[in-house]
Amino acid sequence: MLLIYTHKITPRFSYTMKQVFTKILGIEIGFTTKVEDFIKHNEAKITYTKQPLQNEFFVRSNDLLFEQGISDIQLNVVQWDNTPCFFPTGERSNIPYDIFAASFYLLSRYEEYLPHVKDIHGRFSPKDSVGYQHGFLDRPVVDLWALKLLDVLLERFPDLEHGKRSYVYESIIDVTTSHCYSNRGVIRGAAGFLLDLGTFRLKRVYERIVVGLKIRKDPYDNFSELIAWHKQLKVKSIFFFQFANYSKYDKNVSTNSNTFKSLIKYIGDYSKVALAASYSSFANTTLLKLEKQDLENVVNRPVYMSRMRYNRVDIPYTYRNLIEAEFTDDYTMGYSREVGFRAGTCTSFQFYDIPLEVQQPIKIHPFAIHDYALVSLKNRTAMMSKIKDVHDEVRQVNGKMVTVFSNELLGSTGKYQWKSIYKEILEKYNV
Repeated sequence: MLLIYTHKITPRFSYTMKQVFTKILGIEIGFTTKVEDFIKHNEAKITYTKQPLQNEFFVRSNDLLFEQGISDIQLNVVQWDNTPCFFPTGERSNIPYDIFAASFYLLSRYEEYLPHVKDIHGRFSPKDSVGYQHGFLDRPVVDLWALKLLDVLLERFPDLEHGKRSYVYESIIDVTTSHCYSNRGVIRGAAGFLLDLGTFRLKRVYERIVVGLKIRKDPYDNFSELIAWHKQLKVKSIFFFQFANYSKYDKNVSTNSNTFKSLIKYIGDYSKVALAASYSSFANTTLLKLEKQDLENVVNRPVYMSRMRYNRVDIPYTYRNLIEAEFTDDYTMGYSREVGFRAGTCTSFQFYDIPLEVQQPIKIHPFAIHDYALVSLKNRTAMMSKIKDVHDEVRQVNGKMVTVFSNELLGSTGKYQWKSIYKEILEKYNV
């Protein structure tokens, strides 16, 4: 066991040490504030405080893990062996940066508590993040720091037992609109037809007719094909279905549709099914609970995983609402329009609620690649190159690579053949 001495054991300290050592590095740890216990310990040990006790492995601590609340922190990001880092520790420390404080800063989304301008959907902009501003958004720096620390620890403690992770790929399919034309009812179908006709979108008029006459399958209905690919390639997948009433931003088919319910049950036979929470339920816990219960009634099993519409996360309130609705896992931590690691990691982690200073009982599964973040890239070559770069970073730390694709984009026709791109990702990176 690795024993960590510090002058004060706080919730932030415990949370960060367990994430870095236990979850990322697989090292059993213990904490102490008693000098005599630390000195008597004859296995691996480190000191995390302002001054070393003797000649032990020492990391000079920043104050962040011993504070409460939010303060305006000025970050100076520099390179540590080609890896960006911040919170320098000084010459006496065995590592030049307090990676524990830096990890907490990113994992807790500390910067999202600071004053910033939200977009029209109330979202934090990636351009306001330290990762974007300093060019490391596409690197899982928390995992990289942990592995660099492990290398230094093994030099001092060659017999230190640690775990070995395996690379994992997980595919998220966002189903906020299951069908483009089918199963929408007479009134919505007629209104859509007249709108397309009135705006001279003749291609859509034609598609509506051939789909309505069952000459051609609905363009968004690629579910059997996706399931076949996942089964063939042994892909770990989760389908997030929106199960909500129609609104300005929620335009899925009716929850009363038996065809829609049958589709969800069909998917549930081959993959995990979870809730894509509606736009309307973002700040409405009662509605969120209702959507969860309605989906559970369809699949006849508990639904514990969530994704928020448009990746809307208002920290800490979104996660508090999800906890109240009895969700245990969330897949919203990422950016819709920017490739990268929003929390600086490719490892799942518990949410830390800074105003309450407590680790909350909901696990966050960060993603780095969202299909709409790829749209702005100039061509398919640039797109696949970007995906490969992310994969290589995740592979380097044996983390989890999570991609988010919507069935809408996979079923669209335009500049890119999205289904072909998606299948290429499965074939290359699900190994």
